[in-house]
Amino acid sequence: MYNKNRCLWVDDDERMKIYHDTVWGIPKKKDMDIFEAIVLDTQQAGLSWKCILHKRNNFARAFCNFDPKKIAKMTKKDVARLMKDSGIIRNRLKIEATIENAKRFLEIQKGFKTFSKYIWSFTGGKSIVGHPKNLKNYRSHSTESILMSNDLKKRGFKFAGPTICYAFMQGIGMVKDHTVNCWKYKK
Repeated sequence: MYNKNRCLWVDDDERMKIYHDTVWGIPKKKDMDIFEAIVLDTQQAGLSWKCILHKRNNFARAFCNFDPKKIAKMTKKDVARLMKDSGIIRNRLKIEATIENAKRFLEIQKGFKTFSKYIWSFTGGKSIVGHPKNLKNYRSHSTESILMSNDLKKRGFKFAGPTICYAFMQGIGMVKDHTVNCWKYKK
């Protein structure tokens, strides 16, 4: 399984290989899985995915196992505590954004019955399949990620620019961007 051709962004790191093979580009429709991706992509802004992936368990611990209801209740005291947590990214804006995004997530969830229904509406409920041939062919955003970004920002989300939204869409399988020589592309 681990001697297969993969997308060129995957290096020799085992966690990256497992993430690529079992998570990236696979459609996620459960709200909890989607919210976890929102938290991790918020933290990833400006950093490498490898860094975030290696801290995933620390983020789960720090952010109530990615439970938006619990995160939405976090206070300034929690922010101060998390700013001292060396296991996560100690960026006040990202920590506060995670709390704010949890509140907005719950509002959307209430209004649409599920957050999944809302977020997947940007692609008509289906995955968009890309055909990148190499790293140069990867897009950093799309029409859909721009629309998503604008709507999320209008609803009060933080760290929700078009590039972050596009990475999020790739992560939860709204966009399948495996390179044409990757074993996952053929699937």
